[in-house]
Amino acid sequence: MSNTTKYQINVSLQDNSVTVNDKDDKIFVVVSQGTADQDRLVDEIMDVNPGLEPETVRMVLDLFNRIVMKLLLQGLRVNTGLINIELVCKGVTYDGTWNPEVNSLQINIAPSKEFRSILDNTTIHINGEAQSPMSVAGGESAQGAGFRVKAGRAFTLHGRNIKVVGDDPSVGISLTDSDGTVTKIEGDLIIQNDPKKLVFIIPAGLDEGDYELKVVTQYAGGNWKLKTPRTISRTLTIGEPIGDEPVTGGDDEEEDGPQVQ
Repeated sequence: MSNTTKYQINVSLQDNSVTVNDKDDKIFVVVSQGTADQDRLVDEIMDVNPGLEPETVRMVLDLFNRIVMKLLLQGLRVNTGLINIELVCKGVTYDGTWNPEVNSLQINIAPSKEFRSILDNTTIHINGEAQSPMSVAGGESAQGAGFRVKAGRAFTLHGRNIKVVGDDPSVGISLTDSDGTVTKIEGDLIIQNDPKKLVFIIPAGLDEGDYELKVVTQYAGGNWKLKTPRTISRTLTIGEPIGDEPVTGGDDEEEDGPQVQ
């Protein structure tokens, strides 16, 4: 493999969720440009050599995958010229037996010497802080789609990474009225707590009016937690609809400015 092309990779800064006691350190993450599937690979190869038939290229790719898998499952280490691939065993044993609940076969992948050299000479462009993955798509109650609900009734918040988790005292769901009085939505009022959907009961004793609905969480996807909580807020109206006042929101609504801190 020979390549004299100079590459540039875009990276962003992100909170380092592993070092809980250090609030200031950050890590770099590669800015994803999506996924290149087999169709994309075929197109790229055809761009380099238009004389090839797409069916032939696809057949070669399929054969390549089959042969690599076959060799790996025969216990061989495979060097493709780009990467080195090998099977490794994970997990321990105390009695010499293989326990599928503890032991497994996994794949180790490492760059070849030439690929490593290309990586070492790749230009890094820092885009700044990664955008918060937390967002709100809309709201919904018995009164329909939108951010209006009756006190004592359930309200559904649709979004992304809005699951409420974390040990920080600020984590949770709250409603703040125009006088600054904060009402925390206690755990027993939260009916559903998922990354894309929050369902909770509005406390029955709240007066009608506009409130700041605030969701604070350390959720970072999977079992990961952020060191510093993220916050997102919207205006929520408690009370009956006024005349034919339209309501907005729902899963298909374009995000229109939720505040993320």
